[in-house]
This record gives sequence, structure tokens and C-alpha cells, in this order.
Amino acid sequence: MSTAAPMALSAKGVVKRFKTGRNQVEVLKGVDFQAQHGAVTMVMGPSGSGKSTLIAALSGLLRPDEGVVNALGQDLWSRGASRIDRFRLDHCGFIFQGFNLFPALTALEQVTTVLKYQGLSKKEARRIAIDSLDEVGLKPRMNQRPSELSGGEKQRIAIARAVAKRPSLLFADEPTSSLDGENGQVVIRLLRRAAMEHNAAVVCVTHDPRLEGFADRIIHLEDGRTQDAS
Repeated sequence: MSTAAPMALSAKGVVKRFKTGRNQVEVLKGVDFQAQHGAVTMVMGPSGSGKSTLIAALSGLLRPDEGVVNALGQDLWSRGASRIDRFRLDHCGFIFQGFNLFPALTALEQVTTVLKYQGLSKKEARRIAIDSLDEVGLKPRMNQRPSELSGGEKQRIAIARAVAKRPSLLFADEPTSSLDGENGQVVIRLLRRAAMEHNAAVVCVTHDPRLEGFADRIIHLEDGRTQDAS
């Protein structure tokens, strides 16, 4: 990976504490982080190491107690809540292990709903949604609801929904944890495709060692601290 690639996301000294009873637990302990456009950055570590907390702090979902997050050239946490919400809508895509699909909506509707929030017309949202579902191999299933789909298909819909708006930052939190090996490989290849073809900075947190070979860069997180592995 070229060191000249533009930096999409960086963080310095990120600390996050949670109160448990009378005590405070420091989950992130001064984490530094960088991710580039067009690359998959894998954050790996055991359960409870702080991976999900880190991705939430980097994406504007959870305010850190200390530290700075610079996203697309902006000091993310210096902005007001409404501007952070708008930043996520305009620039970020999210893929979670639980899929986060609406049970009553078809695959097509799952994707068009997000695009309409961005202000696209119904016709344009439908066109882009169909293209995105086709990209993940699910155009023939676009009228099916989640109850009619396999786990792998649900995750591919979640990816189509995330990439439909062509986000600059794509965050994936344990995207393969509930999938078998074959479907997990499909999912991570689609994430690599988002990086390579759409120039997204893909940040994927996982404890699945099968995914290491798909990363451009691996950061190990353990006990709230990071160690750059590649």
C-alpha cells in the first residue's frame, strides 16, 4: 500500500471511560489510529478489548473522554451533535454483525430508505439501490424480506445499503461473526471491493483470524491499547 495515499481518518490519544457502580473502567487508553482511502484497515483483538468502542468513537457514534478524531480533514468531535449526525449520513456507511435490517421492508426498500434520507428522489433512490443490490449479487432477491433470506444474504443487503451512498468512510463491526466460512469470505471480498473500486476507507473490527489476509493494514487492540502489526 502506498504511503502517499491520502489519509481519510486519524485519531490521537483517544480515551473512553465507562462508569460501573462507583468505579470507572478505562476501555480505550490513549489510542492512536490511522486509515487511508482505498484500503482495508483491520482492527483485531479478543472480545472485550475495546474494538467496538473504538469504532464508535471514530465514526461519531460515541464521544471520547479525551483525544482528537480527524475525519476527512475535520475535527469530528468539535462539531455539534446535529452536524455530527449529518456527517455520518453524508459520509459514513455502517455494517454490523446483527445486520440491523427492518423486518417489514424488502431488500430494495432497506436500501432506498437510506438514500431518501439523503434527499434523493424516489426514482433515483430506486435506481441506485438496484445497482447496489446487483453489485452484491442480490438483485434477483430484491423483493424478499429478511425472514426469507439466509444470514449471508442479510449481510450482503447490509453491505449494499452501506455502499449505496458511496461513503468515504465504511465501518464494519464484526461483519462475519454470525456467518459460516464461505459467506464470511464473500462479505470481506465485498468490503475490499468497496475500498478498491469506490476508494472508501474501510475500517473493520473483528476477532476472526480468517480475515487477516484481506487487510491492507492490521492494528491489534488489547486491553484498550493498540499495536500496529503491518
